[in-house]
Amino acid sequence: MSEKLNIKVSIIVPVYNVELYLEKCLLSLVNQTLQDIEILVVNDGSSDNSQQIIEKFQQEYPDRIFGFIKENGGLSDARNFGIDRARGEFLGFVDSDDYVSESMFEEMYELAVKHQAEMTICNLQKVDENGNVTQKLTQLPGFPEKIVLENNLSVFSDISYFACNKLFKKELFQNKRFKKGIHFEDIELIPQLLLRCRVLAFTPSYHYQYLERQDSISKSHTTKGLDILKAVETVSESFNQSRFSYHSKALKNFQILEGVYTFLAYLAFVRTDSDFYRMSEGLDRFITVNNLKIKDILQYKRFGKNYLLSLPLKKKIYYILSLFKLRRLVRILINQ
Repeated sequence: MSEKLNIKVSIIVPVYNVELYLEKCLLSLVNQTLQDIEILVVNDGSSDNSQQIIEKFQQEYPDRIFGFIKENGGLSDARNFGIDRARGEFLGFVDSDDYVSESMFEEMYELAVKHQAEMTICNLQKVDENGNVTQKLTQLPGFPEKIVLENNLSVFSDISYFACNKLFKKELFQNKRFKKGIHFEDIELIPQLLLRCRVLAFTPSYHYQYLERQDSISKSHTTKGLDILKAVETVSESFNQSRFSYHSKALKNFQILEGVYTFLAYLAFVRTDSDFYRMSEGLDRFITVNNLKIKDILQYKRFGKNYLLSLPLKKKIYYILSLFKLRRLVRILINQ
């Protein structure tokens, strides 16, 4: 890798068998309006034509694209590989089947510098394979550009913990990496990084385009979803050791959103009865161990509004039946 000084942002792109989508992703990155970036493309043992695409981009954009090949180790391992080699002041993560707006990293970098923010967040939206927007994922409704975490700790329990719509000060990763061998590695790590922040910056621009692939929509979920509960437990331990440890309500709300609602959203797509009941028992234990009251779960507010009441009717019914352990009725509802 040739030496390049004053790199503002390192963008890390893990690649595994995405030949159909990789070119669109990399085009959106090499055309970034922000200068002084590096794009670390980590081929995590692909067996398709992804490597040929990476090499083509390396030849065309030798000052921006830096390719690496490693044995398959999973998403966390590939991201960590990139973090270890990144030279930028800030780090960004883009999944290789997604793409971003050309001004994403310029706007987020400038906001980070302007407000001395350790983490900058943008909105994102789901798109289909034809580029049609299927869902807008608004992250911090009504929030200003600059968010002092100490004064807005509700953000800890309210935001979505995607890695891909955020820009991170590199120092946040000191002695911290994505955990290998688990699913939901973002839920496990990003909240821990947030706890290290003093200032967040936010742009309401929908910079990140999250591709909802046809082959992933139809997949049924498995007991890997239990990793959500393990991730929340890890974050809870970090929270209790942080400077915010006395804010027990923020932790409780985080456990409700991620440990209960996110988990139940995943559980809705578990097709096997035995897996469904095993995971339901795991949730029961999680609720008991963390002393979460059903009343508090039902009354949980996200961004100041009752979360449950904001949902469509079928989801409301699903969550209520699940919380009151009416599991047979839940299965009937899911299979309709």
